[in-house]
Amino acid sequence: MDKDWIKGAIKRPGAFSKKAKESGMSTKEFASQVSSNPDRYSERTVKQANLAKTLGKLRKKKGGQ
Repeated sequence: MDKDWIKGAIKRPGAFSKKAKESGMSTKEFASQVSSNPDRYSERTVKQANLAKTLGKLRKKKGGQ
């Protein structure tokens, strides 16, 4: 599996984690909140939340095998 797409997809490393921390939530919790209320957040934040969820799923698959 080609993992170079991950490097290309992450434009601002740590930015979403910082937003989550400022909101007092984990990255996973913040991603769920943003996905549930996309109209309350910028398009960039919504995209970051989607990417965070995708990467979380990849991580779970990798750890389970």
